[in-house]
Amino acid sequence: MRFGIMEMQMSFLAPAGLSPQQIIQYVGAFDHRSHVARLAETGFDPIELNSDLALFFPQSFTSISMENLLSYKQEHGLTYTVHLPLWSIEPSTPQAAVRQGSLRVLIDTVKATLPLDPEVFVLHATGALAAEFYHMKMPELARPLVLAQFQNNAQATIESLLTETGLDSRRLAIETIEFPFDLTLELAERLDLSICLDTGHILVGFSGPIGLFEALERCLTRLAEVHLHDGAWQGPEHLIGYGKDHKPLGTGDLDVGLFLDRLDKAGFKGPLVLELNPAEALASIEFIRKVRPQYLPPSFQA
Repeated sequence: MRFGIMEMQMSFLAPAGLSPQQIIQYVGAFDHRSHVARLAETGFDPIELNSDLALFFPQSFTSISMENLLSYKQEHGLTYTVHLPLWSIEPSTPQAAVRQGSLRVLIDTVKATLPLDPEVFVLHATGALAAEFYHMKMPELARPLVLAQFQNNAQATIESLLTETGLDSRRLAIETIEFPFDLTLELAERLDLSICLDTGHILVGFSGPIGLFEALERCLTRLAEVHLHDGAWQGPEHLIGYGKDHKPLGTGDLDVGLFLDRLDKAGFKGPLVLELNPAEALASIEFIRKVRPQYLPPSFQA
């Protein structure tokens, strides 16, 4: 199996103990290739590039930066996935102007990173506004209608994204986030998209009252990537365990061995991206070594 790591690492991106002047200098000198290299040298592959990095380091997704990342990929045999922007955008909002602006950001990001030939592009099809309405107190008869509007708006945005970029629909994986799992899967089926199953999000109830293994079975034929982290299972009730996900493997309620066994039986070959910091990710690799060492790639063999 292939275990990757996300590049949005605060310890690397905002080192502690810097003065304001040093922070300015650090931002100006940030080199995307060097940042990726530090993560890759720990043994993880792929590296999930996070396009929200550009909010803090504007130079991180320029054409020159992409050329440098491509050369590193070619020199080291590394693979990339890309997490499309999620901060400050809302692809499903009823506000057409905001939705169009979000679409533009997504299109620009896909076009900027396509030269890297990412294995998959991960998208939050809905954003913070949709999540707010998902949990808002309202007549229960109205909730499905409201959420369907967000789903339909997300569909329109994704259709335009695919048309404008020429991206194959199966290279776009919509993530299980704070939105009903049923509607997310239905959206993927409508547009023939892939799914990024986020284990922690499911466990802590972001996607509604569904168990992790039920969610896995239902999206397995569309599964392109897994965001792998532990969390506290909130039970079948519609509860949300904010702050209880993104934990190292073995510290929550994820049955890691059984989960990896099911992926192996299904012949899953996609990336499992640990959405953790490097120390937590390496600790998670050690946990896998204890419970299912046969699934570790050569880069993590003892």
